[in-house]
Amino acid sequence: MRRTAYAATFRRSDLGRSICACGWVESVRDHGGLIFIDLRDRSGILQLVCDPSKQPEVHALASQVRDEWVVAAEGEIVARSPETVNPNLPTGEIEVAVRTLEILNKSLPLPFQISHGELNEEVRLKHRFLDLRRPAMQRNLAFRSRLNAIVRNFLLENDFYEIETPFLTKSTPEGARDFLVPSRLMPGQFYALPQSPQLYKQILMVAGFDRYFQVARCFRDEDLRADRQPEFTQIDIEMSFVDRGDVIDLTGRLLRDMFRKALDVEVALPIPTLSYDDAMARYGSDKPDLRYDLPLTEITDLARESKFGVFLRAIESGGIVKGIRIPKGATFSRKDLDDLVAETQRYGAGGFAYFKVTGGALASNIAKYFPEGILAKIRERMGAEEGDVVGFVAEPPAAANTVLSQLRASLARRLNLIVPGKNAFVWVLDFPLLEYDAGEKRHVAVHHPFTAATAETRALLASDPLKVKAQAYDIVLNGSEIGGGSIRNHRVDWQEDLFRTLGLEKEEVDQKFGFLLQALALGAPPHGGIALGQDRILMLMLGADSIREAIAFPKNQRGVDLCFDAPSGVDDRQLRDLGIQLRAKPKT
Repeated sequence: MRRTAYAATFRRSDLGRSICACGWVESVRDHGGLIFIDLRDRSGILQLVCDPSKQPEVHALASQVRDEWVVAAEGEIVARSPETVNPNLPTGEIEVAVRTLEILNKSLPLPFQISHGELNEEVRLKHRFLDLRRPAMQRNLAFRSRLNAIVRNFLLENDFYEIETPFLTKSTPEGARDFLVPSRLMPGQFYALPQSPQLYKQILMVAGFDRYFQVARCFRDEDLRADRQPEFTQIDIEMSFVDRGDVIDLTGRLLRDMFRKALDVEVALPIPTLSYDDAMARYGSDKPDLRYDLPLTEITDLARESKFGVFLRAIESGGIVKGIRIPKGATFSRKDLDDLVAETQRYGAGGFAYFKVTGGALASNIAKYFPEGILAKIRERMGAEEGDVVGFVAEPPAAANTVLSQLRASLARRLNLIVPGKNAFVWVLDFPLLEYDAGEKRHVAVHHPFTAATAETRALLASDPLKVKAQAYDIVLNGSEIGGGSIRNHRVDWQEDLFRTLGLEKEEVDQKFGFLLQALALGAPPHGGIALGQDRILMLMLGADSIREAIAFPKNQRGVDLCFDAPSGVDDRQLRDLGIQLRAKPKT
């Protein structure tokens, strides 16, 4: 028997047609003679009916069938009786009167039912071959496939070449730890799995392929979380003879195409922009969620005029006082407000001082430490209205922003400020090129060490590197960074200047990046690009809570593939071939 079409593609217009359908048994029901089988494949459900008065052999075989057995059925499409029509199924008006039934494979009892709702994630990942049969996962991966096609079609129509780059490459510092692969043919030498195709795509620009893209697999040995995996996929794009505006324009049109064709959702262009400094000042984060407006406000200058020791000590040690307005927060109970204090402490704050707005003034057990005129100025600056609460932390700037940005997100959920289905895109621009790593006692790149400085601040690289701005840009959706890119250093002197500022010795630069410097010295065009996190975009488009819902075979939070039991040990012969001897990991 040869399958005619997918099970759920048949309709009332196919009445009288002889067909063959194949798939898994969703359920078997014996209704006093007639046996009904719900047949499931990737398209959905088709009902089979086995009548003992017409096909006794088929009926006898159907009585043996159990859930998740694999079967093929041949018969005629007939109409269901009016009282048995199922309006919830696309095939709910029809069924197949089975003439021939074949059991293609049996199944042992399952560790869980395919149709079960909530399941433990560890169980799902261990039995991923069953989990992927579930309709929700089938829809997710089908959606992923469609989105890939939309991306490829858009970029090909915009004159891009799709070019693959190697998985086995050179270990270069790009931020996270590399996954290393030992070479058998060159003992003691190692490949690295690419954290991104960054250097390859820049080399392609030098080679004259001025519009490149790749749906690229990338690997980073870093701690995991709900929206991060050790191996992931990014939509990787690079272009020559462009500036920041060109990359932003193309990316906006690509995102609009993706959301329009995959979700029938419009993305308004141009996407709004926000400077890094403004994002940190107003939202405490470089990936702000703009579906709601709960801005943060600094009051350090006003707090200096108080006699509140907690604020004054923080300011004297280089900290700031920054706060958030909680609309109608005066309706919170004392316990609710105490919970906010505990919540900020979990985020890393020493405490959370708050005032209620009652009678047009700020009221609190610490109000006595603030002159009346200062309290009025604080209320005015915070934009606080009757019935609001304003709360403050006094911390070093980075810590204050971290605490309040997390509190802002928590309050938005608690106050039901997030409109379901709303998408808020924003470009964050003008990042610092560098930051100082106190642990390593040197400057490090905020994005990666190939990002170009802005023309206005490049001269500060030698004298005041922390004031240099990068020609970098991140695209943010609903508080998640879904992509980032930059204009690159296409001149060899610019790249060498940046390496020097990063504290890289000439010998190290030549060893790790000599090929790049040589390429830049031999006619590199101005170029830039972006990488969009495909898995994270899919997670947001699907409305999923975890990136693992958008990936066929993900790792768990410990980086383990439970289905294939990886990573795993290897035998001594394999290690000998590689010239590797294992030893205990040093204690840290």
